[in-house]
Amino acid sequence: MGCCGSTQKSREWKPLEQRKCTDIPWLLLFILFNVGMLCICGFAIASGAASRLISGYDSYGNTCGQRNAKIPGIDLSGRDHTSRKYVFFLDPCNIDILRRKMKSVALCVSKCPDAELKTYEDLTQFSTANGSDLCSYDVLPSMYSSHPNQTTKCPTLPVHPSASLPVFHRCIPVDISCYAKFAEAFITFVSDNSVVHRVIAGVMTSKEIIMSLCLLALVLSLILMVVIRYISVVLVWILTAVVVVGSIGGTGILWWLYVDHSKSVNASLPALELEVAKDNQKALLIYAIAATVFTVILLLLMFFMRKRVALTIALFHVAGKVFTHLPLLVLQPFWTFLTLMLFWVYWITVLLFLGSAGSPVQNNQTGLLEFRMDGPLQYMVWYHAVGLIWISEFILACQQMTVAGAVVTYYFTRDKSQMPFTPIVSSVLRLIRYHLGTVVKGAFIITLVEIPRLILTYIHSQLKGKENSCARCMLKACICCLWCLEKCLAYLNMNAYTATAINSTNFCTSARDAFFILAENALRVAAINSVGDFVLFLGKVLIVSCTAFAGVLALNYQREYTVWVLPLIIVCVFSFLVAHCFLSIFEIVVDVLFLCFAIDTKYNDGSPGREYYMDKALMEFVENTRKATERYSKTEGERQEMKSMTGGTLA
Repeated sequence: MGCCGSTQKSREWKPLEQRKCTDIPWLLLFILFNVGMLCICGFAIASGAASRLISGYDSYGNTCGQRNAKIPGIDLSGRDHTSRKYVFFLDPCNIDILRRKMKSVALCVSKCPDAELKTYEDLTQFSTANGSDLCSYDVLPSMYSSHPNQTTKCPTLPVHPSASLPVFHRCIPVDISCYAKFAEAFITFVSDNSVVHRVIAGVMTSKEIIMSLCLLALVLSLILMVVIRYISVVLVWILTAVVVVGSIGGTGILWWLYVDHSKSVNASLPALELEVAKDNQKALLIYAIAATVFTVILLLLMFFMRKRVALTIALFHVAGKVFTHLPLLVLQPFWTFLTLMLFWVYWITVLLFLGSAGSPVQNNQTGLLEFRMDGPLQYMVWYHAVGLIWISEFILACQQMTVAGAVVTYYFTRDKSQMPFTPIVSSVLRLIRYHLGTVVKGAFIITLVEIPRLILTYIHSQLKGKENSCARCMLKACICCLWCLEKCLAYLNMNAYTATAINSTNFCTSARDAFFILAENALRVAAINSVGDFVLFLGKVLIVSCTAFAGVLALNYQREYTVWVLPLIIVCVFSFLVAHCFLSIFEIVVDVLFLCFAIDTKYNDGSPGREYYMDKALMEFVENTRKATERYSKTEGERQEMKSMTGGTLA
């Protein structure tokens, strides 16, 4: 399993000729790990946690809707609740916000309240009419009005009607007053009541605009994918011009809106409108300054990278041809997203099972019964958490390996008519048959870096407000270093998967070969990579800018009562995620083409028997670059010769 392979040997880099299984021990380790995940799920189900979670249970360990066994030491346990299928909380507002636990007494009832019950006589009438007792099991319905402990053993009045369809067999009140307590607790936790109230009000007021702008981001992403697919040659010029004009124009409009809002801030306005106007003025000032800094940096980058536009055009032209021959690549993010969603639903379900698993323990403070896992069983949650990261990274790595295998097949097939009928399906089958172990190992390396980073991030969040600022700074530095290391390893993993798709070598050998290839072609590959990623980044910026610009115009009509900060941030984040989802596949294709291009130029020179595999567009670029280099070398030689003849006086 180690990464120390044998001595470096010469490779022919002839893809798709011989295949062998790679990193089999890591695949076996991953299978054993998943067996452990299934055992955790089985334990949660076998211990009764699944039935307790789905059917619900009361505060005495009785599962609703079934006959229960007696729990030693718990007087009201072991009851027959076959006819009582719903969980009813005596005080649904009694919630521990910090620990996220319900502190109210829970009972199993045969029917949830369907009308508001204001008095204890109403509770008695409801019990008589429906056979559903809403007070503790040891209190008779006839004693509801006169029982000395009615405040603790009966529900808090008034009892609000529950939803017509109970959620997971829980009686959830429709109009519950403790929603206000939740909001109040959240606002207190955040700190500034007035600001948070106005921000939340702004989001609720602008919800239709937010949904419309999110839909606009999705449409713009689809349009950009179509543009990349059909007019990739002119994309760079169009995208560059639009981004430059849009950045300058957007910055100017933000400053104009800031000046316009500054004029509208008048002390004679009502207090609420004055506060909203001041908040909008501050937000616009921050947005305008940030947009100005971003525009300046963007223009500088465009200036220094202007000479590499020809290379980017050739590269995007080839990438467009890849999508022409492999149209199913566009659907790859949807399958990955669907797989991740199914796994996350499974993971969250098992996590909820674990929350209801364990042995019954009575809480000494509240007297209620809880299920806790003691001893070695409590580490199952940590095992389950590691599984979330490793398996999620494995699914993402499978997508990268699938795309890499399909693009490698396209690039290194001279006669495109001889390609498989469905290269994507062939790549998936090749991955399953030969290279699952390699993907597992790559995902595990990312997991090893991501877990400590998440732990340090959690510790850093817990230290907020503490006096030890030095420790917080050190933690922040460690988090940043681990984040950079994770990104570097992710890029190396992508190239290792490409090398595995070509040579059918194990992960460490592929990573070493890819690293040497990239190091030997550092300047050329870095230039291609930076320009390609930069153009795709411009595409994301374009989508975010257009969505944000539309958001500014739409929210400008609600300046009197809407704070822009949170709605605009939500829209920008969502639009960036949507754009990243669609353009990530194109980015992977570009990265694979980079490595294939570097391998092709290293082991082939265009001579008979060593012809290039690359597309004509890239071949023309290579020839033009070679001629330009020769002209530059010749001109530089003549300058040096003239300089030596004139005694070094030539400038």
